[in-house]
Amino acid sequence: MKEEKPDNRIDKIDLHNSIVEALKSCYDPEIPVNIYELGLIYGIKIDDEANVEIEMTLTSPACPVAGSLPPEVEDKIKNIPGVKDCKVKVVWDPPWTMDMMSEEAKLQLNLF
Repeated sequence: MKEEKPDNRIDKIDLHNSIVEALKSCYDPEIPVNIYELGLIYGIKIDDEANVEIEMTLTSPACPVAGSLPPEVEDKIKNIPGVKDCKVKVVWDPPWTMDMMSEEAKLQLNLF
């Protein structure tokens, strides 16, 4: 069992790692790569009370999951032990391009 910190501070590194793992379980249905490796996640902020803000984009404004993917991300993050709340902010600047994909995603899609 993990020992609590004496001052009840959260371990932001562990929480960040858990958030990344949760994001890697979310997929854009049109591309068989998770949204984290696709480069759709622009930022992860964790405050001292374990409230999380995710800044993300979609592959295009006409993305068919524009209405369902952000709430899915929010729900998965809220279900991580230790997370108090999560808000997802969808942004369009900078616009997503394939250059934002990780090397792993590019390999998976044979883009080399």
